[in-house]
Amino acid sequence: QVQLVESGGDCVQPGGSLRLSCVASGLTFSHNCLAWFRQAPGKEREGVAAADDRGTITYADSVKGRFTVSKGNAKNTLYLQMNQLKPNDTALYLCASAPGYCNLRNPGTRYEYNYWGQGTQVTVSS
Repeated sequence: QVQLVESGGDCVQPGGSLRLSCVASGLTFSHNCLAWFRQAPGKEREGVAAADDRGTITYADSVKGRFTVSKGNAKNTLYLQMNQLKPNDTALYLCASAPGYCNLRNPGTRYEYNYWGQGTQVTVSS
């Protein structure tokens, strides 16, 4: 079975940094898109960043220039380096996977992904 496990969430002051990790196991497709989503209370689940093994990387406009997604040496690992954090970044961050390659425009919507982790909480507050 597929399992996605996130880690690295914490409470940080505005302007600070965090690095999130997602470790996926049980993926059986030849190629997969791995993505970070976030969801805050009262808000829609938002695609933050996505990456695949062909080299496609996409970001939400709200995080471009501040967040960087990368694949680990182990292809089942996805990182999200978050810099210059803002209070509006506060959310539960979830890792998701979809079969095939990522689309070339943006991380997409929650309905395009098949598997989800439980999430890791990021709180940006002074």
